[in-house]
This record gives sequence, C-alpha cells and structure tokens, in this order.
Amino acid sequence: MKHRVGFLYNHDAPHQIPHTAPIIAELAKSADVTVLTSSEAQENVVRGLLAPAVQRGIHFVRLKMSPAMRLLRPIGDWAAPFSRIAILRHNANFLASFNALVVPETTTTFLKSRFGLKDLRLIYLPHGAGDRAAGFEAPTKLFDLVLLSGPKVRDRMLAEGLITAENHRIVGYPKFDAIDLTARKTFFGDAKPVVLYNPHFHPYLSSWYGMGLDVIRYFAGQDRFNLIVAPHVMLYRRRIHISREHRLIRWRRDVPRDLPRSPNIHFDFGSPNSIDMSYTLSADIYLGDVSSQIYEWIVKPRPAIFLNSHGAAPAHDPNYSHWSLGQVIDKVRDLPAALAQALPFSAGMRQRQQAAFDYNFSRTGEPAARRAARAIVEFLDVK
Repeated sequence: MKHRVGFLYNHDAPHQIPHTAPIIAELAKSADVTVLTSSEAQENVVRGLLAPAVQRGIHFVRLKMSPAMRLLRPIGDWAAPFSRIAILRHNANFLASFNALVVPETTTTFLKSRFGLKDLRLIYLPHGAGDRAAGFEAPTKLFDLVLLSGPKVRDRMLAEGLITAENHRIVGYPKFDAIDLTARKTFFGDAKPVVLYNPHFHPYLSSWYGMGLDVIRYFAGQDRFNLIVAPHVMLYRRRIHISREHRLIRWRRDVPRDLPRSPNIHFDFGSPNSIDMSYTLSADIYLGDVSSQIYEWIVKPRPAIFLNSHGAAPAHDPNYSHWSLGQVIDKVRDLPAALAQALPFSAGMRQRQQAAFDYNFSRTGEPAARRAARAIVEFLDVK
C-alpha cells in the first residue's frame, strides 16, 4: 500500500509554497499525495508549479475553519496567525489520517503540542535558508524528519540541539528546481544598474520602519540607479507587526501619497515576482537587512549592502552571518558612498559569496526535489 502524504500550505501568503511544491511531482511517483491548502490563491500557486499531467494524479483539498472562527477572523488576523491555528484545530482529525504531513513552517507543530496528535509524523523543510533566530527555534524539535538545504543550517541546528543525527537529511534547495536560474527579466526601459531593496517585516530587525521612506526618497532624487522596492511579502499582509521577544509593536504605514514618484522606482508589495526570484535574479545590487533572500541572491554573486537600522553588533553573532557578504551601513546618508563602492564587484567578495553559497546549499547531479522525495519515502518505509 502506498504511503498517504499531505503537503500542507496554511499561511497568509504564498511565499512558502515554492520551497516544497517541487517535491510533490517526485513523491507522487511512489506515494499517494494530497495537496492541502487554506485558500484558493495557495492552490493556484501550487498548480502553477505542477505540470498538468502531474496534477491529474494529485488530490487537492481546501481546508476550512469553523463558522465561529470565520466570524473572528478579521480581528484575529490583524496581528497574529489566527487563521492558521484555527484551521489546524478544525481539521486536526482529518490531518491525523495521513501517514505524514510535509510542511515549510513550524506553526503546524501545534497539532502535536496543542491538539493532541502526538503520533502524527511531521516532515519539515524550512522555507528559506537564512540566519535569523526565527529559523532556529524550539518547535523544530517536534518534527519527525527535517529536510535541510545544506551543511550550514544542519551544523547550527545540531549545535543548538534542534535536530539529531538520525532525524534529518540534507537534500538541497527544491525551490531552485522550479526556477530558471539564468533568467533575467527587465523592469525598466533603460540600462541603468538596478538596486533591489528587500526589507524584512520584523518590527525590530527591519529597516523599513525607520529607513525605508528615506531610501525611496534618495533613489527618487538621483538618476544613476533604478530601484525595485520589493519587501518580504508579509510586510503588507498585516498592519501591525509584533515582536514578543523585543516587546515591540510596529504599525506598517502605506507609502505616503506625497512621496516622490519616479519612473526609476518600481514598487511590488506581493506579486508573484516577489516569490519566484524574478527580482533576485534580475537586479545588480542587493539592499536589505535580515531577509533570507540574500542567500537566493548569491546564486549569482553580486554586490550587497545591508542596513543596520537597530544598532546590531553582528560580530560573532550567527543571526547576522549574511552581513559578511556585503557592506553594512547604519544611516541612509551613507548609501551613496556604499553604492559607489559596490561597483565594480570585488573578486574577494565574489569568492566569499560563492563559499557561503556552497556551504548553504548542497548541490549534486540529482535534483533537490528528487533527493527530498527519496528521503521521505525511506523515512516512511522504516517507520
């Protein structure tokens, strides 16, 4: 009998989907696969990543929440993952019917820790391979199998006791399987260098709240560079962003109407281009803070500038390891000098980025999605 495996997508935004969806086609060759989504938009993204022939062999199920929770949803989702948790709770018995669930995030562990499904096998492939502390938290211990992009994340998770030698496998980065890494889209009508500004949503770590508008004003007032403003998609999914760790609440404002609009600035607050590497493959200089997208950026080593908006001291702090891959500045007024220094790109920084990429992503002659599917089958066969 084939193993019955669910791929669960239960999030506010679709950015996590490309990290695990490529595995579906490979696993469907040997297992009974069901795609579980909590919105039509999520299902559409999954279908867009799967060939029609593959989809015919896949079950698609839309998960819903209870009527009472739907009434509370507009308030609950304002600043917290209310819908995600409500959907898990309402569908817990159904989810328990699978041999395993494959997920790209950690909220699903509520099924074990809060909703009593102690025997449910959860398989985790993190969405991204960054350095932020949020990627190395205690819920990781609740997963039965953890699939990792490469040695860097493995070494840190082992050191912090989040995984064991037995319950993880290095499989590479399945998202790369679904993307033409040689592609370069054009977003402007001239050949000026393109800067990608990719701030995070975290209320303490992100440069957006304190520096973002000044960054935009600077680029609107110069004519050497084009700018793509493409924050982490979660920034514009909520008005309020909360950090319990830092006891901080931030209100996300819209870009003011009186902010200068310029043909050399392209805004994107959540289109498919924000999650399919269109911008990271097409720009010339990365400008950001703590997003894991920097590691997708260095698939092709290029200049990077990091905005230290919160007075961090990154030396010897693994949460800021990526800041060694470019320049770090504390003030927007230092941006012109940093941009002038960024081009041409130095051979030394190119080598540093390439070494970081190789440490972060395991790549073999076998696609990562196929490696992941094989690891899942081997795990289920033993269990």
